Amino acid sequence: MKLGLRRTRGTLALLVVSLTALVVAATAFAVAPRSTSPPTVEGTYRQGSILTTSNGLWANDPTSFTYRWQRCDSNGANCAVIAGETARRYRLVNADVGRTIVSLVTARNADGNDTANSRPTPVIADNTTPQNTQEPTISGDAVVGESLNADPGTWTGAPNFQYSWLQCDAAGSGCTDTGTRGRTYGVRSADQGKTLRVQVRATNPRGTSTAISNPSAVVRTSGGGGGGGGGGGGSAVSVSNVSLPDRLVISGFSSEPFRNRTDPVTLRIRVSDTRGRLVQGALVLASAVPFGRVTTAPETTTDSNGIATVSVRATSRLELRAGFAVQFFLRARKPGDNVLAGVSSRRLVQVPIAP
Repeated sequence: MKLGLRRTRGTLALLVVSLTALVVAATAFAVAPRSTSPPTVEGTYRQGSILTTSNGLWANDPTSFTYRWQRCDSNGANCAVIAGETARRYRLVNADVGRTIVSLVTARNADGNDTANSRPTPVIADNTTPQNTQEPTISGDAVVGESLNADPGTWTGAPNFQYSWLQCDAAGSGCTDTGTRGRTYGVRSADQGKTLRVQVRATNPRGTSTAISNPSAVVRTSGGGGGGGGGGGGSAVSVSNVSLPDRLVISGFSSEPFRNRTDPVTLRIRVSDTRGRLVQGALVLASAVPFGRVTTAPETTTDSNGIATVSVRATSRLELRAGFAVQFFLRARKPGDNVLAGVSSRRLVQVPIAP
């Protein structure tokens, strides 16, 4: 009897161990796939070319994959599924020109499924060299110390843009390159009596074309404030002399583009008041929108020329992609005033990205 009992206990123990192992094994496999690295899209980003998506990397042993494709706006947002496209390869069509493309990969196993999406492609180009259909334009006041802004005009071929600012004679002829790049130009004293043009270079995978704007008005010095004329040499009034109903105005902005994550980018913000006087001693805040894409800078005081100089750098969260820009929220206020009240002023500007 004792021998039989021992055998029975041994059999039961072995059975318990076996059942435990089966439960552990079943639990280990009862997990749906999980993406560990997103899919990537490869190919030539031009109408008529074929894009191919990878599966990406997955945990928990997927047994099959299915595919969808989305068409997004030029910033990779506002995406919509492309009907009927469920293969691993996708041929770009005319509707994709000027847009971006995203692949969605769904991985499955016996316990479930999960979907991962690629990053948006670059903007899809037409299959022709860019052609200008509406010339570039310049906006802003042609006044020393102010800023001019370029619009590239309208183009076929979904190109990327580069900008060159030219100084010309009063008739808009005899132009020379100022060396300034980017969509914004800070008007200088050397431009007085001259005109300015912007030359736009448009590039896509098929080639490059250029177009030039009409000339600006003849550059003049500022007629505003403080008895100092053109805004130089300590002509600004103290911010303590600005009181309601007068208010502060962010009247000028200039900067170079973001080219890398190493070199600082200097923002120059000019503050006046509603009477046209340059203002010294105003506190200026420049903050990137959304927050975190560039380094944080403290409030900076305007100098005797009404200029606040702010230095920032691109962070790892900023995608250095040609043709894009960083939006900045600017605020100018009087020390001691509530940031949302008093004589404060606000403005949104953008700084181009040109890696």
